[in-house]
Amino acid sequence: MPVSWNERLLGSTRGQLTAFLRRDTQTVEDLATALQLTDNAVRAHLATLERDGIVRQAGVRRSGRSGKPAFTYELTPEAERLFPRPYADVLDDVLDELQGRIAPSQVEALLRASGSHLASRYPASDGPLTTRLENAVAALNQLGGLAELEAQEDQLIIQGYSCPLAALASNHPEVCRLAETFVSDVAGLPLRESCEHGPTPRCRFIPLAHE
Repeated sequence: MPVSWNERLLGSTRGQLTAFLRRDTQTVEDLATALQLTDNAVRAHLATLERDGIVRQAGVRRSGRSGKPAFTYELTPEAERLFPRPYADVLDDVLDELQGRIAPSQVEALLRASGSHLASRYPASDGPLTTRLENAVAALNQLGGLAELEAQEDQLIIQGYSCPLAALASNHPEVCRLAETFVSDVAGLPLRESCEHGPTPRCRFIPLAHE
């Protein structure tokens, strides 16, 4: 099967650069260090990605050191189309149709049932908390997200830096019920959704027993 242009991009140096930008805004120096490239090489890649509408300047980062402030870069909203979103388009249409037809509680019940059904495709988790959460992180990433297991305020959480349902979350924040149920079922323990519902939605799930 022919490899699509976006799959070729994601497997390239520019794809690695794009992956770092999915996590957070970065400067040229940040990217050069992470990718072990020269600053000029990074600037050349950024210029191409800017031209293609994938990357844009996000602002300026100032440090306490002398010298010029550094520009920061981020992905454009359109760039998320490069990453797998196998359920987003269909689910968006379904939620639009359901609005006004059934009660919000029924929509939530359907979303949670969908999350459980999707989780059933993954092996059941057991063992220590860390292993269970790592399995849930891996499952989220297989759906096209970018999540990591992090320790915050003396507890482990699942922190997402790019949501596989980001295209829906702004108009349909209720889709987070699907994601909450999905990660809870994959992990085999209850997690509470604490997502950011802004212009750049980010997932965040906290184990209930460890809050």
